[in-house]
Amino acid sequence: MDMLNTQNSVNTQMSASEKFSVDNAVSNYNKTLVVEGRKTSQELGKDDFLKLLITQLSNQDPTSPMEDTQFIAQMAQFSSLEQMTNMSASFERMASFINSSEAASTLGKTVELNVGDTVARGVVEGATRGSNPQVLVNGMYYDMEQIRAIYASE
Repeated sequence: MDMLNTQNSVNTQMSASEKFSVDNAVSNYNKTLVVEGRKTSQELGKDDFLKLLITQLSNQDPTSPMEDTQFIAQMAQFSSLEQMTNMSASFERMASFINSSEAASTLGKTVELNVGDTVARGVVEGATRGSNPQVLVNGMYYDMEQIRAIYASE
């Protein structure tokens, strides 16, 4: 019986090289905080939620563990959070596609652009893609928000 206990014991002591490695990693991280500064966020993401859940599970009272219903409810909340995050990313991609399509639909058409206090007019010769597409008119790129009017090609 004693032989089984000695084989299953876990060594919780760190060697000198492990201590040095950990101290080095902590020191390097702290130096980046000094240079870059801490970046606080006012939002909790799915990683934060998962860390809280793991901390809660690892620090619970062993004589009175979390009930199944609490755990299932928290996992359902985590799943909902993950799905909302995925939907948000999908909506961003869809908005980018729509904006790019709108810019492409102006190709070859005459547009009026708000350029400061003046109005410029020209034919759209090209368009960029992405969440903030631009149109090429008279050799210059303009944001789509600057388009005041679009006319059929003349």
